[in-house]
Amino acid sequence: MPHSPASLRLVIVAPESLAPDPSDAEARQEAERSRSLRIGLLEAGYNIVAVLPADAFLPDRIAQIQPDMIVVDAESQARDILEHVVFATRDDRRPIVMFTDDEDTSHVGDAIAAGVSAYVVAGLASERIKPVLEVAMLRFRHEENLRRELADARTQLEERKLIDRAKGLLMARQGCSEQEAYARLRKTAMDRGLKLAEVAQRLIDVADMLG
Repeated sequence: MPHSPASLRLVIVAPESLAPDPSDAEARQEAERSRSLRIGLLEAGYNIVAVLPADAFLPDRIAQIQPDMIVVDAESQARDILEHVVFATRDDRRPIVMFTDDEDTSHVGDAIAAGVSAYVVAGLASERIKPVLEVAMLRFRHEENLRRELADARTQLEERKLIDRAKGLLMARQGCSEQEAYARLRKTAMDRGLKLAEVAQRLIDVADMLG
């Protein structure tokens, strides 16, 4: 079931200050768009639990807060900020949505490959924010399911290789058939409460040690 906006805990990665130097027109413009994004998120019902700068402490702060989604607000230096965020989530993946006015889209492909679920260039109308985040969450979950399925398939393949090698060792050293070798491995696994692949690995380890 999809989460309601209020149940999602968001962290925004952006300049924390919304009161820049009045003489800096670029900074004032960035602060205004950042304010608009936050207002749009709040109006859509999202729970903003923190606004964090993209600095060396970001990984620790994200690990402590454990948000459901990360929203990156970057007008300039989008690539640098994105690198901080991707590094901060490399061990504990979560959906990342990036809003930017940087029209240099040459690195969008790299951003998506690095784990960004949605990359939005310009166009911060408040009514667009909720659909963007909902699609990003769905895409993230779909990709995580694919990752798990791929990891499971790889594990099963490696386990089959171990079992086949262990069967080959038993057949060669005990003079038994493939069916008998498999039955011995299976019985040992059941008697010792181990997985078949674990028994196979132990047999292989002993065989390698004895030569």
